[in-house]
Amino acid sequence: MTEITTIEELVNQGVSFRDPNKVDIRGKLECGKGVEIDINVVFEGHVILGDRVKINSFCLITDSSIDSDTQVRPFSLLQGAKIGSNTFIGPYGRVRENSVIGDDVQLGNFVEVKNVNIGAGCKINHLSFVGDTELAEGVIIGAGAITCNFDGEQSQKTIINKNAFIGSGSNLIAPIVIGENSTIASGSTITEDVADDVLAIARSRQCVKKNWQPSSKKQKKD
Repeated sequence: MTEITTIEELVNQGVSFRDPNKVDIRGKLECGKGVEIDINVVFEGHVILGDRVKINSFCLITDSSIDSDTQVRPFSLLQGAKIGSNTFIGPYGRVRENSVIGDDVQLGNFVEVKNVNIGAGCKINHLSFVGDTELAEGVIIGAGAITCNFDGEQSQKTIINKNAFIGSGSNLIAPIVIGENSTIASGSTITEDVADDVLAIARSRQCVKKNWQPSSKKQKKD
């Protein structure tokens, strides 16, 4: 791996560009073998790309390292992050400062992470925010689930242990610990630690009002 600062040097090294005139390097870039870079990508600060890394179009990558066989999909932002191998980010992913992402991880569309340590094999594929959190190996987080990390004065920590499953639309109110192999039911708001090997459900009971009329219709009758 060689430290490169110009497009010409990268091309001579064997980096594949869709269009070299549509990539901006604003710092130092190190590339391994077989790297592919699409159009309208910006690199800032010191960026390291491992072997066979693919950077798709319209990405901004700042002061980050990305290990081999990882793909950064379109419209994604990485800042101060360390990304493992055989992982994908995006499209429209955001990895903020002090984030360490393990191998074989999936961070999908409109997922934002901040100050996290994500273990190997974790999946956060849709529309989630995970901040100030430790995820052990094999954690799955469903669509729209978030860690509620800020208490109004400072950020609090969430710990999610190995192979836990966080259902869609869940809120984890930090500080909190989710046990190994546990499941959080979709739509739950969790405020207390959850033990290993359990199902936690924390939602309001559904209530149906018969013959209901919206207030707008009532006003028309009056």
